[in-house]
Amino acid sequence: MKGMRVQSIIRELHGEKIDIIEYHEDAVTFAEKALQPAKVSKVTVVDSGGKHLEVVVDDSQLSLAIGKKGQNVRLAAKLLGWKIDIKSEEEKRQEVEQQMSAMVPQTATPLESVPGLGEGLVEKLGAAGVTSVEALADMTPEQLEAIEGIGPKTVEKISLAVNNYFASLEQSVAVEGEVVEGGAAVEESSEAGVEVAAGVEVAAGEEVTAGDESAPVEELAAEPEAPVAGENEGQAENSQEEPATEAEKASETRE
Repeated sequence: MKGMRVQSIIRELHGEKIDIIEYHEDAVTFAEKALQPAKVSKVTVVDSGGKHLEVVVDDSQLSLAIGKKGQNVRLAAKLLGWKIDIKSEEEKRQEVEQQMSAMVPQTATPLESVPGLGEGLVEKLGAAGVTSVEALADMTPEQLEAIEGIGPKTVEKISLAVNNYFASLEQSVAVEGEVVEGGAAVEESSEAGVEVAAGVEVAAGEEVTAGDESAPVEELAAEPEAPVAGENEGQAENSQEEPATEAEKASETRE
């Protein structure tokens, strides 16, 4: 018969329940076995020197792991000689979210920044502990009406003022984005203009160096030659005319 030895011991103990747990040298593995039949999701060593464990179980397994009046977890702690903290997965998730939110710095905008809220209303909200726009935006109409001196009409006024405030913030952010994009476009166009101007200068330089500069030099070199050639021709004609006049004079004297 299966479990005969255990059954005989239970009879000797007058019906006392007995749980058999497999021993393991690793504290994490031993903790998982000690908390059975509950299914353990995760076991973390919080402090090895102080012998502190954190056990995370499914939400449906939390009551089974703890046991009636915490009996199961106390027995497991005695077996291990470690301190055991049992949490559900939902509790662990909320704890992690709180830690993350604490790490991220949160800016609080004073209520005076909302144009639609009067001084009297700001004082009423401040007396109720509401001192920032973010806290006011998270409140429900029922919570606002619970504040002394605030009725349904005032709640509508607060809702309208807060919505207008956040809408103005969104518009300012959009305008800043357009300004930044416009500045980038101007810089791109100016850079393109500089490139085009540089291209024109290079092209003009090429034309001047290729044809315009050489042409004037040739013309200047050729222009002085023309008058010199003309002068030489005139001198040649004068030299031809001079012998002719001398011959005429000689013939006249003979006659």
